[in-house]
Amino acid sequence: MKKESAEYLVKEHSLSVRQACGLLSLSRSCYYYQMKEKHKQDDIVVKVLSRLAAAHPAYGFRKLFHMVRKEGYEWNHKRVYRIYKLLKMNLQRRARKRLPARVKTPLSIPDQPNQIWSMDFMSDALRCGRRFRTLNILDDYNREVLSIEVSTSIPAYAVVEDLKLVIEQRGRPQQIRVDNGPEFLSHTFISFCNEERIEINYIQPGKPMQNGFIERFNRSYRNEILDAYLFESVREVTELTQEWIMHYNEKRPHQALNGLTPVEYTMKQNKQKLTA
Repeated sequence: MKKESAEYLVKEHSLSVRQACGLLSLSRSCYYYQMKEKHKQDDIVVKVLSRLAAAHPAYGFRKLFHMVRKEGYEWNHKRVYRIYKLLKMNLQRRARKRLPARVKTPLSIPDQPNQIWSMDFMSDALRCGRRFRTLNILDDYNREVLSIEVSTSIPAYAVVEDLKLVIEQRGRPQQIRVDNGPEFLSHTFISFCNEERIEINYIQPGKPMQNGFIERFNRSYRNEILDAYLFESVREVTELTQEWIMHYNEKRPHQALNGLTPVEYTMKQNKQKLTA
């Protein structure tokens, strides 16, 4: 822009180059500089590099440069890398994770314990603002709470450890219904389920009601515990949660179980099977 202004002053107002550059604080070397022909052809490099990057998004500079050379262009690596950086291709791009196709399965009610368990995460915050998470595990047969793990972080290995404890107490489930969260997609979780011969039933992305039993439970847990108190520590959340689990399983009537608690429902079903 300054160079164009200087040229205007020289041509239209008959100023010398020295005077025009002095008025605009422009060096005379910049005024006399002529863009080299190869710089004018950078748009060709941009087009070629953009096309190759779009066709091969996982390729880095070296592979893209080899692709450029294979197409017959003889630009050197410094020129191509300069354009590569101008296009911000040197910045790491987060790859979009593609999930395998999920098949919609009906939300059937199991006819025996340990047939289908449901798992899901919830999150909330302490009074100080520190975030924490909960891992909720439910038996779909009688809506019994099997475990609620509370911690500031629950990675995949912690999910597996919690599952191991529940399995030691309750036995192994035939199937676990989960969403597509990273902990449930991890190699750690999948390997454990394969070793224990537990089928993983992933719901379709964006369809939480395909895991409707634990979604309904999450609402009760949030209304009666998480939204009902201001917690000072994770320990307070854990202690109150454990007390509430006992109440939920043994005393709290469940509308879907005809007013029975999960424990009462199991006892009634066992009694009917014995007398049948």
